[in-house]
Amino acid sequence: AIFTPIRETDPMDKLARVYLKEVVMRHRIPVSIISDRDPRFASNFWRSLQNVLGTRLDMSTAYHLKTDGQSERTIQTLEDMLRACAIDFGKGWVTHSPLVEFSYNNNYHASIKAAPFEALYSRKCRSPVCWTKVGGAQILGPELIQETTEKIVQIKQRMQAALEIMDREVKQLKRSRIPLVKVRWNSKRGPEFTWEREDQFRKKYPHLFAKTASSSSITS
Repeated sequence: AIFTPIRETDPMDKLARVYLKEVVMRHRIPVSIISDRDPRFASNFWRSLQNVLGTRLDMSTAYHLKTDGQSERTIQTLEDMLRACAIDFGKGWVTHSPLVEFSYNNNYHASIKAAPFEALYSRKCRSPVCWTKVGGAQILGPELIQETTEKIVQIKQRMQAALEIMDREVKQLKRSRIPLVKVRWNSKRGPEFTWEREDQFRKKYPHLFAKTASSSSITS
């Protein structure tokens, strides 16, 4: 996965240049792309670009559950990791996005039974031991390496952080009701709380709902 920060207002020609630089030049032209239904990626410009490059463009929709679930899981994981960076690193979270990308690509994914880097290159990423194992060996060296190591470990710990569902409520819209859960996230500065959609959160953290169910039965 490649995580590249862009603005919602960025024009298509800029997005095309970012795509060529970050994807094509680093990994060659993709055979196919699974894209969400953002109007920019469904535009004639984007379709024409992919057609010229010889890339098949597949749109993620509710009617194609396999592709929809695949992109949704990646997006949800990225949102969780960026939220953790914003909590831990404050306004400097953007400068840490490459470390988030590194952590994501070198973390085991059950869906592909490997880390993304290993699946792509058929080998493990060569990096310091302490970058691959949380709480692993410490190294002595340049300050930059030590600082980067600390942040890699911090991000990996956040990916494995213990969470807790604190409360529930239902958001009432005109024609639908959306169940929400209040989630506690671990942070160096103390607990942080956010409201998340229950259906999306349940898919990613089913064990938390098992905990709340058992707690409710004990209380009753």
